[in-house]
Amino acid sequence: MKVTQLECLCLILLHLLHTAGSERFEVLGPTDSIVAVAGDDIILPCYLKPNISAEDMTVDWLNLDFLDSRVFRYQNHRIIREDQILFYSGRTSLFEEELWRGNTSLKLTRVQGTDEGHYKCFIQSKSWYDDFTVQVLVKAVGSKPVVSIEGHREGGMGLLCESEGWHPEPELVWLNSKGVHLSAGPPEIHRDLDGFYTVKQHVIVQETDTNHFTCRVQQSRINEKMETEIHLPSELFDYATPLRMAVIVLCCLGAVTVIGLSLAVYCIRNKKDDLCNQNYELCEHKYYLTENRDVLRKEKEILTSQLDFETIRRHAVDVTLDPDTAHCKLILSDDRKQVRHGELDQVLSDNGKRFTNWSCVLGNEGFSGKFYYEVKVEGKTEWTLGVVIQSINRNESFIPIPNNGYWTVELKDGEYTAHADSPVTLLLREKPLKVGVFVDYEKCQVSFYNVEDRSHIYSFTDCSFTEKLYPFFNPGDSDSISLVVCPVDATD
Repeated sequence: MKVTQLECLCLILLHLLHTAGSERFEVLGPTDSIVAVAGDDIILPCYLKPNISAEDMTVDWLNLDFLDSRVFRYQNHRIIREDQILFYSGRTSLFEEELWRGNTSLKLTRVQGTDEGHYKCFIQSKSWYDDFTVQVLVKAVGSKPVVSIEGHREGGMGLLCESEGWHPEPELVWLNSKGVHLSAGPPEIHRDLDGFYTVKQHVIVQETDTNHFTCRVQQSRINEKMETEIHLPSELFDYATPLRMAVIVLCCLGAVTVIGLSLAVYCIRNKKDDLCNQNYELCEHKYYLTENRDVLRKEKEILTSQLDFETIRRHAVDVTLDPDTAHCKLILSDDRKQVRHGELDQVLSDNGKRFTNWSCVLGNEGFSGKFYYEVKVEGKTEWTLGVVIQSINRNESFIPIPNNGYWTVELKDGEYTAHADSPVTLLLREKPLKVGVFVDYEKCQVSFYNVEDRSHIYSFTDCSFTEKLYPFFNPGDSDSISLVVCPVDATD
């Protein structure tokens, strides 16, 4: 049987339509909001219809309430951690054993206040994509209100009420014994880094028949409230008692003053010369004692600092620079121990590890535990040194602070600065020619030292480490002098 060209074309079109139709799918999930209790683990359901495998697809979970919205990504049979919002790190996962039947649900552990928002489940195959959005509401009942007495205020007795750990933002009200709202000052509301609210409010109360007052903290969305009642004794409102005490104290002080002045005049008239000589000798003796004490204290501080510094240097590690992370304007030495800023961009491969918006480079190896290294900064007018986590964003502008995974100290425009969450200006006795960087991973500390005089520059404490730390270098662009990673001799 002879097949015409038209019939062949029809068969090809039918095959293409069948192939295209087989790739189509829907992304489904719950229609109602998900209410999560702070501290618990939750699952955000998401699945494909029909139940086809998602193992070869890209699965993106996004928080639409953030500018950098990436919560989780699965692509090419692996989890992609780059560009993930920092506070989701280590708290998100898929049920990878369920991907073959289209289950792309997200597990979110240790829910916190900042997790509230609209989450999009976006699934993409080679020829089709679809998404679905679900809202997550976070519920956290705060602490029982703490009421404290602030003392007499103009118009009555001052009270303060405070409660913490709420989400969403709560309301605080003061009530008298009949449940009537009292007029109070404006509430003070603060939100911590995990998104939980603390609220406090001052009130001035007057004496009543019962002197019972109640502080109530409530949140209508989650239908929760906590309250504390306080009873004030009537004696606290008695203004006459403090006044009488004040008069008695003033009278006693007056009598003591008169007697003291009389004795002083008598002594001055009869023993003026002896007292002057004794006073001179005492002052001279006190001066020498004070001077010797200050000298001994300084010697003790110097000796203690030198002993601690020598102990720290025994944790020295061999640091080399990683050319795969270097910005295109940085020039590394052949032994990868020196880096400086060049004038021209170099043509380098885009390997996904390289800094593109800041002239930085990382060490070749990450560390945990205790480690120490030294960098020569002599002659330079600009530099930034410290440590960072591996998963920092290297392709966008950023603020180098601990919340973003950076613990660094900087010299710029003649001023030394520690990049804490709020910048700290450092006033140094001597300009360092060589800087030592020490990390105690278990104690969550990063410290910086002036190697020449063995003095302490600055320490980051109470840090939060979840990954290995990598040495970080930025030679600045104001000079062409190299930062040099120096060998450490613990006997120097």
